[in-house]
Amino acid sequence: MSTAFLCTTAVAALFSAAATANPVSVKDGVLQWQNGSEVALFGVNYSAPFAYGYRSIERLGVDHRAAIDMDVDHIARLGLDAYRVHLWDRLLADKEGNLQDNIHLQLFDYLLLRLKEKGIKVIITPIGWWGSGYPEPDPVEYGFSTFYSKSQMNQSPDAIKAQKNYLTQLFKHVNPLTGKSYQQDDNIIAFEIFNEPKHEIKPQQSAAYIEDLISTIRAAGVTKPLFYNTSEQGDDQPFAKALCNTSIDGVSYQWYPTGLVKGSVINGNMLPAVAHYTNPFAGISECATKAKMVYEFDAADVASSVMYPAMARSFREAGFQWATQFAYDAAAVAHTNSEYNTHHLNLLYTPSKAISLKIAAEVFRSQKRAEKVADYPASNSFGAVTLDYQQNLSVLNTPTQSSTATAPKQSQKLQLS
Repeated sequence: MSTAFLCTTAVAALFSAAATANPVSVKDGVLQWQNGSEVALFGVNYSAPFAYGYRSIERLGVDHRAAIDMDVDHIARLGLDAYRVHLWDRLLADKEGNLQDNIHLQLFDYLLLRLKEKGIKVIITPIGWWGSGYPEPDPVEYGFSTFYSKSQMNQSPDAIKAQKNYLTQLFKHVNPLTGKSYQQDDNIIAFEIFNEPKHEIKPQQSAAYIEDLISTIRAAGVTKPLFYNTSEQGDDQPFAKALCNTSIDGVSYQWYPTGLVKGSVINGNMLPAVAHYTNPFAGISECATKAKMVYEFDAADVASSVMYPAMARSFREAGFQWATQFAYDAAAVAHTNSEYNTHHLNLLYTPSKAISLKIAAEVFRSQKRAEKVADYPASNSFGAVTLDYQQNLSVLNTPTQSSTATAPKQSQKLQLS
């Protein structure tokens, strides 16, 4: 056998492995599956392996894996097919960025296995920066981001060195339950590099930092799409243009149209506030070639069941292909609403909101990307969905699904979910 044939075979095998590990790619700003169809995934953030979620479950004496099993089953039952989380790097790395094989990483690996079994696709954000205390005080932690402000993370050479070390080791970490690294696992479709970074340097310097991290991640063997977050920059047009001039594959956005942590329930009609999503960077031509995801969203402090379908509709109109609510409460502790009390969501304890999220997932999958929608109040009725603030009601009525006592369109075709 010739050396040339051996080299050709090795290269072919390498590209075949990359194709298997990359279920999605970005073409002309659109996330698409290998068969060319467009991605449209909708789901939740969920953090039981980390921080307060981990501690509160432990205090109850509940087995973390059993808690994860129940929650993943419920998330799947809601018809959600997307999961995103920012990792608590302060729990997963030391001061130099060395990855720690501890209970948090082990539980996260277990969660990834359970999500894979249910076909719920994953996007991971490796760097969270935040301490793990909230809503309690932060404990003493020794992870690298503990020693720097958020803006120093993209300025300090030592901070950047630690990040690059951590990213390299994390992406080379093999999940012992799947036998695959995070890059090799085809259920993980992409990565968002940094959760809500804060840039206080010149746009060109920001772009250089971002490109440096991209190069580090690619050198670690990652070939999947990479996203970068813009939320902390607000309407910073020069930053966005510089970001979109890098080799990043996509841009991540959020939406909290009702604010955060009001401390009480918002009872007013907030549907006018979510009739449309405004992308502040839509006019930047360089960003048109980048895929768009919503890493976090919620109608925070709103207890009614009408907001999620309306938000899903507006996301699709704005061209988003991924949206994950923040955050789904672990059932073991959801009765207390003590983790992120501005975001109370659980199938058992907020059932009407949970069912409205299920309806929203159907909206997200069925509505065409960039499809224009009506202004409020005409926007209360679209496709197979009707929203009624006065009755606190979201209705989905299709030939195979109905969420209400309203007579279904074709009752003989209804399916149990």
